[in-house]
Amino acid sequence: MKKNIFPQPLKKGAKIAVISPAGAVDVAQLEKGIEMIKNKGFEPVLGEHLYTKLSNGYNYAGTEQERIQDINWALNDKEVGAIWASRGGYGCQHLIRHLKLKNFTKNPKWYIGYSDNTVIQSYLLKKGFVSIHGQTIKTSSFGVTEESYDMIFDILKGKTPKYSLNSHALNKKGNIEGEIVGGNLALVYALLGTRYSFEFKDKILFIEDIGENFYALDRMIMSLELAGVFHKIKGLIVGGMTNMGDEKDNKSYEESFDEFAYQMISERLSKYKFPVVFGFPNGHIKDNRPLLIGGNAKIKVETKVKIEF
Repeated sequence: MKKNIFPQPLKKGAKIAVISPAGAVDVAQLEKGIEMIKNKGFEPVLGEHLYTKLSNGYNYAGTEQERIQDINWALNDKEVGAIWASRGGYGCQHLIRHLKLKNFTKNPKWYIGYSDNTVIQSYLLKKGFVSIHGQTIKTSSFGVTEESYDMIFDILKGKTPKYSLNSHALNKKGNIEGEIVGGNLALVYALLGTRYSFEFKDKILFIEDIGENFYALDRMIMSLELAGVFHKIKGLIVGGMTNMGDEKDNKSYEESFDEFAYQMISERLSKYKFPVVFGFPNGHIKDNRPLLIGGNAKIKVETKVKIEF
């Protein structure tokens, strides 16, 4: 089996492009993140439309053409060593038909983001490139742990992540090895049936989400089942399920691993035998530890959960 391509480690002083492929951001929302890049010894370079906002009521960081321009610049500029999304939101689906990788394939670079950026990461994996499903530059309202960012910089420098986690009561035990695919469940679901969808055969699926009604969560899981996804995968990792349920019942961001959401997923998957990990620290949560989309992982689900790339 052909292995996916890991970008080369970044050297001190390397340029990291910061772009807004989806939702709009304010300067103040990125100040800490951009300063962090400098403090870690790298040079942030800002997309031309990083702070662009539309005046027509849509919360996009510029027109489709402006966002396409910025991401293709970042992907193909020879001086850029990595690409870090400012935020998610919605809008990445507008871009994937227009992405160019001519120079990127000669000089692969890390793409970092989560949420709506799952779309871009699925596209890159289709082309054989590993990316980082991790915290964006915009720090969320619920904050971000220092470790969440530190682990991303470790990856940029060439160190792959290892995790040792407490076991969740709903976990299914077992040992597996395989390629990680997935990301935000709503986007995994939205890509089903398109040529940009993840390949699921013999893969380990990761999912996380935020702000979905329980019926919508069930609908997405049912769609994956009807598409045969759960017959194909080797295992499942479930990350943050934040602010789930009816809006009036939404919980605080401190309750980011919604147990009712977990119970729903567990019941839907009860007939399948593959190992399942609940409560992985990745998603719309404060402790948002990175996963490598397209990376090969060894997972042991026992009294402790161990994940190693």
